[in-house]
Amino acid sequence: MNETFSENISSYLKRIIDSYEFTPISYRYGTVEKLGDGVVRVSGLPDCCYGELLEFESGAYGMVMDLEENGVGAVLLEKSNLVRVGETVKGTGRVVRVPVGDCCIGRVIDPIGRPFDGEALDAKEYLPVERPAPKLIDRRPVDTPLQTGFISIDSMIPIGRGQRELIIGDRQTGKTSIAIDTIVNQKNQNIICIYCAIGQKASTVAGVVKTLEDNGAMDYSIVVSSTAADSPAMQYLAPYSACAIGEYFMEQGKDVLVVYDDLSKHAIAYRTVSLLLHRPPGREAYPGDVFYLHSRLLERAACLSKEKGGGTLTALPIIETMGGNIAAYIPTNVISITDGQIYLESELFHSGVRPAVNTGLSVSRVGRSAQTNAMKKVSGSLRIELAQYREMAVFARFGADIDDTTKNMLERGEHLTALFNQGRLDTYSLSEMVVMLYAFNRKAFNGIENDLLDEKSHELYSFIKENYPSVISDIESTRDLDDGTADTLKKAIKEWVSL
Repeated sequence: MNETFSENISSYLKRIIDSYEFTPISYRYGTVEKLGDGVVRVSGLPDCCYGELLEFESGAYGMVMDLEENGVGAVLLEKSNLVRVGETVKGTGRVVRVPVGDCCIGRVIDPIGRPFDGEALDAKEYLPVERPAPKLIDRRPVDTPLQTGFISIDSMIPIGRGQRELIIGDRQTGKTSIAIDTIVNQKNQNIICIYCAIGQKASTVAGVVKTLEDNGAMDYSIVVSSTAADSPAMQYLAPYSACAIGEYFMEQGKDVLVVYDDLSKHAIAYRTVSLLLHRPPGREAYPGDVFYLHSRLLERAACLSKEKGGGTLTALPIIETMGGNIAAYIPTNVISITDGQIYLESELFHSGVRPAVNTGLSVSRVGRSAQTNAMKKVSGSLRIELAQYREMAVFARFGADIDDTTKNMLERGEHLTALFNQGRLDTYSLSEMVVMLYAFNRKAFNGIENDLLDEKSHELYSFIKENYPSVISDIESTRDLDDGTADTLKKAIKEWVSL
């Protein structure tokens, strides 16, 4: 019996050995020839691909960004003093990837997925940071609003889910504040928000994270941070990593908002890398493909068709201008790529207007298709009224005699400007905005001092919410203002005015 058992074991092992297929693992190696400023030249690696992750003998990692006949140029993904000329470099055979999934929500990570809090990120899936944009046939028109909570933006410059809306203006005009307040306003809206900090000070990023935590926004937010202390390569990667994380959720049929703060620093980081790689400089020393740098990023924002899950990825890129010059190289590039821009003006900001939106230069190319019916009905003539007021206000400064019609126009313009004023983290719900604008159109605020308008408008909303709750619930549930609701609202406003 023992002999039979031994024969069975032998035949079994023989079958296993005969059926085993050898699959050799091949590693490609190169050698570091030059090194400086975070850029390395590697000889060898003939079949390396653009964007491939390289592993150095010292344990550092780099990314291929230049393909040459006799080698490759790569950038180090971290400031490493360990890399030396002559050491071995191994090609990993895969491009740079970033962890994606629910494990990222509520975390602060760097562009290659390393968390800042030191706790492990239990990622089950990874996606390449560079991916092709969704095809045109896989998209559908933008038709659902993304409420920022700012009455001036949601009424005149509506943003839709799946849109690319640029926030542009000089430094210290409130660009980041609009983006952060918009993220906070998405609470209970079933939208996943990603804030991508590019070249910001670490203290600034920490302040943003604290603001999000204090307002409960980190429960549905992810922060991808590459600070000013990081290498230009990491700053270059940051927005692509944030976009890849957002695309994962979009492909799951969810709505995603990504803020890129800001793409001016991203272009500067790319220029630094390109010059170190000895690429020929073009206008303002930027490389010739700087337009493609941002177009391939922002084209990934999409509103997917129902067949593809119906998910959306909304992009809010931020661009910083110098002296209000929106005709500079990078601003004009990004303006031409996006679906509109919100232009923040220094003069308005310093005069106390918050947010300092210049409605003449701001536009949303998606337009009213990204507005609720209720907002459409109360915001029809606001842009024209505001434009006429600002035009007339210039003449009124000179103390010219004005007739009663012009005087009324100026008073309404001042009221509208005061109504649009909102402080930090003071965002409004849809019903609040509709009630305030409806009351403004009905001239319910006439005779009220501008300084008291904010207080009085909130008093009106509280009065209606307490005495006519059906009006608020109808607007929030149907997102429309039908005749019955409008009549009740008219009656409530009349009653409030007579108090």
